[in-house]
Amino acid sequence: MAVKTAIIGLGIMGRRMLEHMQLHEGYTVSAMWDPSAEASNAARQMAPDVTVAATAEEAMAGADLVYLACPPVPRMAYALAAADAGQAVFLEKPLGVDVATSEVLVAKLEASGVPAAVNFTQAAGEALANISAAAQAGKIGDLVGVDMVVTYAAWPRAWQTAADWLRFRDEGGMTREVLSHFLFFSQRILGPLSVVWARPSYPADPALCETALLARLENAAGLPVSILASVGGAQEDRQEFTVKGSAASHRVSNFSDEAVSTGAGFTPVAPAPADPRAVALRAQLDDLLLCVAGKPHRLATPREALQVQRLVEEMLRGKA
Repeated sequence: MAVKTAIIGLGIMGRRMLEHMQLHEGYTVSAMWDPSAEASNAARQMAPDVTVAATAEEAMAGADLVYLACPPVPRMAYALAAADAGQAVFLEKPLGVDVATSEVLVAKLEASGVPAAVNFTQAAGEALANISAAAQAGKIGDLVGVDMVVTYAAWPRAWQTAADWLRFRDEGGMTREVLSHFLFFSQRILGPLSVVWARPSYPADPALCETALLARLENAAGLPVSILASVGGAQEDRQEFTVKGSAASHRVSNFSDEAVSTGAGFTPVAPAPADPRAVALRAQLDDLLLCVAGKPHRLATPREALQVQRLVEEMLRGKA
């Protein structure tokens, strides 16, 4: 039987997941909710047969799975309410913005025993699987480290502007929204990381999020993760994550475009699919079914997401 799913939060990510859950035979969206009438109406047009509930609690009632695409701060209360009701929980990242609060959330989710995962979109993707397998087989030689380069002309990007909270320091910013994905990926390859130093840059308005970040992290063996992220200037989006090895290095651009170099230019591993986002979401939803069923899966656990959050918030505070 299809997993009855409630969607809380109908902004960009909520509507994207609504679209792809409707295309997946393993799910049926039973109800959805957002405090914004505009977002609710947009979702209603996409799925006229799905109930738009009057409250989040009403939407969640009777669901097998609750997908939380709302901003980080209100997410904890909904996640714990779902867990108390014995419902599986799928949370958007970042897990939260206050580490102590997220520690409580993770502990309570683990104690509840309900299936729970966090939506780091690369978790079930081919790139992570390929690079992990290459590293384990020794095909990349000795691991040398990881480089992350993220640059944007503006933040939020044009397609994100409806999610106004993304531009504010309290919950938004590219470090939480984008670099968190690459930190998760790095820890799957290198193991736990720690921040050696970090220098964020902020605009004059203290309410606004970071405009740049330079940082160095290391794993237990001292292998470095180097980060350069910036906003500004006429340019196309650049999102690159490179796992460097002594024999070969693998680069992932735009979350899923994998290429390999043995010393010369980077060569694509495979032709890019027509819709990479659809492929990635399908893979995530396939593994989410395993999670809900209590079977082994590749999705990020809440505890993994908590470790990413610790790194993110430490870098945003800055460390000399």
